[in-house]
Amino acid sequence: MPPAVLAWALLLGVLAPLPALPQPQPQPQQRRRVQEKEATFDRTYSDWVDADLLNIYAFNHTVLRNRTEGVRVSVNVLSDHKDLPVLFVVRQKEAVVSFQVPLILRGLYQRKYAYQEVSRTLCQPQSKAEVETQHFYVDVSTLSLNASYQLRVTRVENFVLRTNEAFSFNATASQPQYFKYEFPEGVDSVIVKVTSAMAFPCSVISIQDILCPVYDLDNNVAFIGMYQTMTKKAAITVQKKDFPSNSFYVVVVVKTEDEACGGALPYYPLSKHTSPDEPVDQHNRQKMLEVMVSPAITSEAYVSSMLFCLGIFLSFYVLTLLIACWESCRQQKRKGLLAAMDSPSLDTGHSRSIPESFLGHVPYDTYGYGSFENGSSGSTEAASGSLGSAEVSYGYVGERSLENVAGRPRLDSLSSVEEDDYDTLADIDYDKNVIRTKQYLCVADLARKDKRVLRKKYQIYFWNIATIAVFYALPVIQLVITYQTVVNVTGNQDICYYNFLCAHPLGNLSAFNNILSNLGYVLLGLLFLLIILQREINYNRALMRNDTHALECGIPKHFGLFYAMGTALMMEGLLSACYHVCPNYTNFQFDTSFMYMIAGLCMLKLYQKRHPDINASAYSAYACLAVVIFFSVVGVVFGKGNMAFWIVFSVIHIVATLLLSTQLYYMGRWKLDSGILRRILHVLYTDCVRQCSGPMYVDRMVLLVMGNIINWSLAAYGLIVHPNDFASYLLAIGICNLLLYFAFYIIMKLRSGERIKLIPLLCIIGTSVVWGFALFFFFQGLSTWQKTPAESREHNRDCILLDFFDDHDIWHFLSSIAMFGSFLVLLTLDDDLDCVQRDKIYVF
Repeated sequence: MPPAVLAWALLLGVLAPLPALPQPQPQPQQRRRVQEKEATFDRTYSDWVDADLLNIYAFNHTVLRNRTEGVRVSVNVLSDHKDLPVLFVVRQKEAVVSFQVPLILRGLYQRKYAYQEVSRTLCQPQSKAEVETQHFYVDVSTLSLNASYQLRVTRVENFVLRTNEAFSFNATASQPQYFKYEFPEGVDSVIVKVTSAMAFPCSVISIQDILCPVYDLDNNVAFIGMYQTMTKKAAITVQKKDFPSNSFYVVVVVKTEDEACGGALPYYPLSKHTSPDEPVDQHNRQKMLEVMVSPAITSEAYVSSMLFCLGIFLSFYVLTLLIACWESCRQQKRKGLLAAMDSPSLDTGHSRSIPESFLGHVPYDTYGYGSFENGSSGSTEAASGSLGSAEVSYGYVGERSLENVAGRPRLDSLSSVEEDDYDTLADIDYDKNVIRTKQYLCVADLARKDKRVLRKKYQIYFWNIATIAVFYALPVIQLVITYQTVVNVTGNQDICYYNFLCAHPLGNLSAFNNILSNLGYVLLGLLFLLIILQREINYNRALMRNDTHALECGIPKHFGLFYAMGTALMMEGLLSACYHVCPNYTNFQFDTSFMYMIAGLCMLKLYQKRHPDINASAYSAYACLAVVIFFSVVGVVFGKGNMAFWIVFSVIHIVATLLLSTQLYYMGRWKLDSGILRRILHVLYTDCVRQCSGPMYVDRMVLLVMGNIINWSLAAYGLIVHPNDFASYLLAIGICNLLLYFAFYIIMKLRSGERIKLIPLLCIIGTSVVWGFALFFFFQGLSTWQKTPAESREHNRDCILLDFFDDHDIWHFLSSIAMFGSFLVLLTLDDDLDCVQRDKIYVF
């Protein structure tokens, strides 16, 4: 066959039509019957539907522009076909609402709950005409063979809430309720308060814009708007600027489970014929609630409250200035009187003889010493040489010794050691043991280091806390801004634990009043820094003119710790304000960290007054405070109900107490090494077995025994009770130790023959009273992040001051004043010793 013919044959074969495939035979189309009925309100329609029938109910109603009515559709499916539910579709202007019955809602762990009775309120679009007739249709269909149901459409009475009028209603998970509120003229902000006598079932309160559809089911109520979970109380502040239509919906939904409100998950035993995935019927989850909308405070109230807050704390500046002027005038008059008398004598004060109640019988050899470091007991060994050869001389610097003071030789007494008395090369450490382990110490014994060295040492406290403050505050501010942004964007008001009944927003801040009330910490901390600065300037001027009082008398002046205390008070205000931007479980340490620092710095300052040479360095002090903050975080996160944690913490607490007690008792002259147990046994054998002598340092022993009793009791309390608020428990430990040491200091000061001047006495009395009132308001407990947000709101209360500040705000006011007063007490407590030589001031 020729190639051309072959090619044509192949081409024709390709183009030949394929054999026809068999076509599918058309099935006869099943026609569904549609039955449309004209329906009216307030009538119950009992009907049935199956796979071949579609029922349509046509409704119409008249809508007035100046009057809003709610329309509610209620259905009840009588047939039990869970696999083939009945579908209801409501078609209306601008919206379509559909739901199936049984209504299936999911809870925690994807549990399914079925509801046979369902009621839904239809959203009401705005009408532009004065009078408008609106139509809507209810379509009922199913794939079941036969399903009977009941349908009823009613008008909702009191659909529009009235200002300051309470309205009661019932709601269930399948029968949510919502109402409309319109802002009256002149009202820019309102508080929506919802209350119930029943804690459970748990419910959700939502504020939504006037839009269709309305999200009013448990599985979609959090999609838009603001919402809160609720047991007995809920309150949401709504601002007019957030709703362009000047109106909003108040939506109330009952949750399928109570776990979100702190309740237990329901237990439904499954029979052997029941599948775990089968929905569970829920009954009796009905809740009665009451809603009331009240106007919030006006802008004038914001201004007056801010002026009130500023006025309170600025008055302290004025009072301080007046006292400073009065003190300056008094000093000028005193100098003029001394100049007129031509007798520049020092304040002779009162007798400085040792009271017998304080010292008892003072032996001739008062320089016995004891130390774990040397393994010897103070009751069996004494220093030799000139240290034990003179009588103790106590008394104010009077006219008799004025010439010696002017010439500035040291007084010849056992409380001061001349440089010539010991070899500065080989025996300097031994001399330190001798000095610090004397039975009766004076400040001069513990103020032997160079003043410039000590000044730099204590200035490190200020610079370190300033550095800590910067690095701590910056991420804190960034974090709380993020928290507030999340709250504003998502509308989830369960994130922050406010007192919602007294939470006044300003700008993006949800509770501006809780932030404003922290202003006192900042202003009073700044005032304290100014007072310290003025004192330091006066002291430096006295040193420049070689003032005898500044050089040789009084408690050594070191201001670094005071600066650190003032800075810590200011940072407490700043971080407390940051915490109250969004108080919750994850940022509690913002509010407590500097409280621990303030308590620790106050104890260090109180100890430094009589022990300037041996006080802790800034590095070790802040390291210890960091450990405390670490335990605070770990205790809150892991301590609840964790016995292992409480055992470890209690052991560490007791061991730390014993080590600190040893440090204080032996003035640091002991060593923690492998021989510590041998030295302890040697001391016990020497003092308790061989001669059964009493403690060498009686007063210190009394303080430390009381301190150990208190701390061991607190450790036992924590181990047994397991307090929920571990941060407050840890702070209570620090405050108890501070109060114990302060009380001991006051008692020993009075027993030593010293006196308390008028200003510190007034500060002590006033501060004690203020602390009492402050603690009263602190323990009101308006919210707590140890519970769920819904349970926390049960403690919410209305404002009690100027309709702007609540109990916790008053705690901020009073505690800032009390802390400032406490700092003044520490600053002025020993002003009576300014004219007393340091070798006449006792150490205790």
